[in-house]
Amino acid sequence: MQIYLPIAEMPVNVLVIFGMGMTVGFLSGMFGVGGGFLMTPLLIFLGIPPAVAVGTQSTQVVASSVTGAIAHSKRGSIDFKMGGITLAGGIAGSVSGIFIFRLLVKIGQIDLAISVIYVVFLTIIGALMMAESVRAMLAARAGQSVAIGKTAHHSWIHGLPLRMRFHRSRLYISVIPPIAIGFFVGMLSAIMGVGGGFIMIPGMIYLLRMPTSVVIGTSLFQIVFVTALTGVMHSVENQTVDAVLGFILVVGGVIGAQYGVRAASRLRGEHLRALLAALVLLMGLRLGWALITPPADLYSIVDVAPHS
Repeated sequence: MQIYLPIAEMPVNVLVIFGMGMTVGFLSGMFGVGGGFLMTPLLIFLGIPPAVAVGTQSTQVVASSVTGAIAHSKRGSIDFKMGGITLAGGIAGSVSGIFIFRLLVKIGQIDLAISVIYVVFLTIIGALMMAESVRAMLAARAGQSVAIGKTAHHSWIHGLPLRMRFHRSRLYISVIPPIAIGFFVGMLSAIMGVGGGFIMIPGMIYLLRMPTSVVIGTSLFQIVFVTALTGVMHSVENQTVDAVLGFILVVGGVIGAQYGVRAASRLRGEHLRALLAALVLLMGLRLGWALITPPADLYSIVDVAPHS
């Protein structure tokens, strides 16, 4: 069943798009992340222009993050004060990211930039996550316990000025690191079309040393607002949000997320992290392979001008 996407300017199979949304929604529910770092490369593989994939993906991230944030709010696992601080940095980062995105579109390098950034980030993060997961599984097999996020004492963070007390996270730290993490995630959200959970969650655990019980909920709270702002700016400034594509992805993602949450309860934490790391690495390697292999058509004539 074919449907025409007005912004992407190409026909696609509705069932394929719905299946992709449902699959990424399943993985989002299982791993507690927005899923943008998986969906955007999948859309690019399908032939969707990278700029449109980035802009449209924000709708799916917002939908999956809202449902997750509501669930965590009911359980009291969101540090709203920490979320507000990171959100302030995220808004500034989103505005900066949109400016960079617009500049890359004007010089005709947005497709290459998105692919290269994805390859670098997915490969590095996937490798680090896999190493940590393997270490945790080996320790569990040997009967030892591994305290995630407690491997080092970050004295430099505790020595920064402008300290504030975060009662829900049981922290008394400077607001500078949370703002910096939020800014970085907001910029990535604008340029890469991701919620940033795969950056935000490790940053909160390993740098801020927040309790894992409030990390995912707080991350989702920040992601909802930053990604929504990013989507609006992409639509207004770059005209790269395809509403038809976004709607299909949202419907599939919401359905898939429900099954992902159920599946997550049946796996151990280190096994979940290892599986997520494997998916991230595979995505990074696949995009990297596409960058170095010759295309099927060596020459093509396309309109590279931004949408007016």
